[in-house]
Amino acid sequence: MIPMSLAEVAAAVEGRLSDTADPEAIVTGGIEHDSRKIGPGGLFLALPGAKVDGHDFVPTAAARGAVATLASRPVDAPAIHVEDGLRALAALARSVARRSSATVVGVTGSNGKTSTKDLIGQLCASLGPTVATEGNFNNELGHPYTVCRVEPDTRHLVLELAARGIGHITQLCEIAPPDIGVVLNVGISHLDGFGSIETTAEAKSELPRFLAPEGTAVLNADDPRVAAMAERARAQVVTFGVTEPADIAALDLDPGDGRHHFTLRTPDGDAPVRLRLWGGHHVHNALAAAAVAWRLGADPEHIADQLSEAGRRSERRMDVFTLPDGTTVIDDSYNANPASMGAAIRALGQLPTTGRRIAVLGLMADLEALSDECHRRVGEQAAEAGVDELIAIGEGTEPIIEGVAGTDPAHHPGAADGVTATHVPDQTAAIELLRHRLRSGDTVLVKGSRHRTWDVADHLRPKEDNDQ
Repeated sequence: MIPMSLAEVAAAVEGRLSDTADPEAIVTGGIEHDSRKIGPGGLFLALPGAKVDGHDFVPTAAARGAVATLASRPVDAPAIHVEDGLRALAALARSVARRSSATVVGVTGSNGKTSTKDLIGQLCASLGPTVATEGNFNNELGHPYTVCRVEPDTRHLVLELAARGIGHITQLCEIAPPDIGVVLNVGISHLDGFGSIETTAEAKSELPRFLAPEGTAVLNADDPRVAAMAERARAQVVTFGVTEPADIAALDLDPGDGRHHFTLRTPDGDAPVRLRLWGGHHVHNALAAAAVAWRLGADPEHIADQLSEAGRRSERRMDVFTLPDGTTVIDDSYNANPASMGAAIRALGQLPTTGRRIAVLGLMADLEALSDECHRRVGEQAAEAGVDELIAIGEGTEPIIEGVAGTDPAHHPGAADGVTATHVPDQTAAIELLRHRLRSGDTVLVKGSRHRTWDVADHLRPKEDNDQ
């Protein structure tokens, strides 16, 4: 964190210093809400919870070197008393952002936010000290926590902006106003909060609409709903795309073995890219990252080299590994919605294999009235992609089986013949089925909304990885 005295912190969060807190003491070690992560010079955020109250761990934080605690009730240690810990964290993050000269990059979209944020973070790090959201720590706790990690020499702050309703992205932007805003796509997701894809588009448009005239809106030219946001942005617009004319484009696209390569075209010239990441959806993610790096002054050759070296940074996202018996596993189990499910299934179909292609799929949550239709379409996509066997897990996934069964090769020319499709009640049953059916050389995709296929993925992962 940018060093601040306790008096400055108290003023930023509108808190009151306890009698034992030294106003001149300097916070140098950052803020943590987990007492085990506190180090000398740190600031502890005590958050009450349903099962665990952070205030009970104040002595531990103090013993580990915390200068003080942001507390909402009396504690036996130097403290800054606030009414609400989360609101105080957001206020502190706003103060840190104002003190920083870092270029702030915000990333949003229905799919690919975390992977794109990871790519942007890696490209930015090649240009100077960079802080980026860890994993998908993009909510009302993770977002200001990430902002508070900024240090005096930080040149780039890369933030993933998530939303489940109108106004959420604006609230996050107000904490650390972005200089560059990236909108990847608008799709069907979180309909329990948005209600419709039109509302989703309106929510995502909050990012380019928030940008100042001197900022940059990076927009996907291939997504009509995103491209239309250019009309509402005051900032300069930079577009990226594959099928539509764009400022940053991919030419001569070759799927290779599932790790795509292409010629990166920019206004300053072209350069070849060979992605290490699996799946065609990463092409758009890479172009979005390239647009940010180009806007920051990087030349095409540097951008292409960095994209070609960039790796996966977040867990359970297109993590491809091969087991000792020759089975290949695609662990994309972190989360799922219709667009990301389709992308993962297409990647399974493109991955070279000497055996069968097997998809183990869980429920896509929060689809409301569209759930059956979307799951049925997943079954159709699996057949079209050449999947040989499909296992659907849990209540609500029965339409996936219906989609496979109803696929007519006459209307779906790429559909596989004789797809074996099985519905099982839970992950335990899926694991048992795999024990009997998996053979050396098979390739297995595991995907579903959060937690719904994690046990299957962990069962397939080598034991030394499970222990990490």
